[in-house]
Amino acid sequence: MDRVFLSPPNMSGREQEYINEVFKSNYIAPLGEFVNKFENSIKSYTSTKDALALSSGTVALHLALRTLGVTQGDIVLASSFTFMASVSPILYEKATPVFIDCDESWNLSPELLKKAIANLPKKPKVLVLTHLYGQASKMNEICEICQNEGIALVEDAAEALGGFYNGKALGTFGILGAYSFNGNKIITTSGGGMLVGDENLVEKARFYSTQAREPLLHYEHKDYGYNYRLSNILGAVGVAQMEVLEERVKAKRAVFEIYKNELVNELEFMPELENSRGNRWLTTGVFKEKGAHIRVIEALAKQNIESRPLWKPMHMQPVFKGALSFTDGTSQELFERGICLPSGSCLKPQIQERVIKIIKENL
Repeated sequence: MDRVFLSPPNMSGREQEYINEVFKSNYIAPLGEFVNKFENSIKSYTSTKDALALSSGTVALHLALRTLGVTQGDIVLASSFTFMASVSPILYEKATPVFIDCDESWNLSPELLKKAIANLPKKPKVLVLTHLYGQASKMNEICEICQNEGIALVEDAAEALGGFYNGKALGTFGILGAYSFNGNKIITTSGGGMLVGDENLVEKARFYSTQAREPLLHYEHKDYGYNYRLSNILGAVGVAQMEVLEERVKAKRAVFEIYKNELVNELEFMPELENSRGNRWLTTGVFKEKGAHIRVIEALAKQNIESRPLWKPMHMQPVFKGALSFTDGTSQELFERGICLPSGSCLKPQIQERVIKIIKENL
């Protein structure tokens, strides 16, 4: 049987047509017309002030911290229930991460955020907030806390393009936000990312992303930078993918609804906040019985179907042993019971039926 992936790429638009245009122009890299078009499509879709196409979502977060002046000794708050790439850039800048647990929304708890701020030895400089699995965090409360405390908000919206809260695009509430176009995301450029937000900060990030070269005829450098920009070929893929983003969101949400309706007695699914629309990048849920998720994952694997546990929280990771965290056991409980189900936007109904059948047979 062919492998069924968790969230495979879906190339069914005009990707090849646009790639052919790039090759005809011989403007392969660096940058080019399609990188500009890709940035403009993100700006238009999200109504953000500026956008910068980059080689990954991780480097978008790194540039966000760099442009905000995060450095050694600074405290950076971060969602604990997330993927390592969300918090690695904190280490790149030699800052100190402090992890905040989630609440019933599965995203960062505003109450624990307030507790952390009140009990830290000095004021945090930045909060890196993850919109987990494409679902909105409690942005009203979190934005108010950050504004009142003078903490810069950076949104890790790597999984959340196509998601909205109160009609506003996820990734555009903070001073800066980051999207990912990795191969498993709702749209993909194979690898890639986008930094969005404040024009002055994005322009500063643009400077750092091209080796911090001064605008002179010769190569002049007063600061150091990185080789972080996206190629024109991948920009072409991104333009084509953006044309079908809404179709992908509808498909992902339809996959979720089928799982939810068919497995209502077997799983408790990740909730969706009122007045929000998540992109349901992955359909995720928790079993009542501890260990059931492993049994189901193994049963699916025997049928060549990929599924995974939920993210292991950052405060439980060996690399962050001893790091300060404000937790109440919520994310640990989710990790010990939760599963990510095959959620491709091109998932065939008969395959989804097989997944549902296997789950029911192994509980």
